[in-house]
Amino acid sequence: MAKMKSHRGAAKRFKVTGGGKVIKYSSHKSHILEKKSAKRKRQLRHGQVASKPDAKRVKELLPYK
Repeated sequence: MAKMKSHRGAAKRFKVTGGGKVIKYSSHKSHILEKKSAKRKRQLRHGQVASKPDAKRVKELLPYK
């Protein structure tokens, strides 16, 4: 049987940590940045831990992790 392929769209958007948590990156950071405050843009730089139901779905799309 062939290896499972990872979902390339999910692979570009999520990262699985060594402990098994799923990190998701923030949206709203690519354009229309003038009206957003510096604090808001600074906070959007960092990833966040995905919720348990979302993490379960992401792990199905990234079978090698």
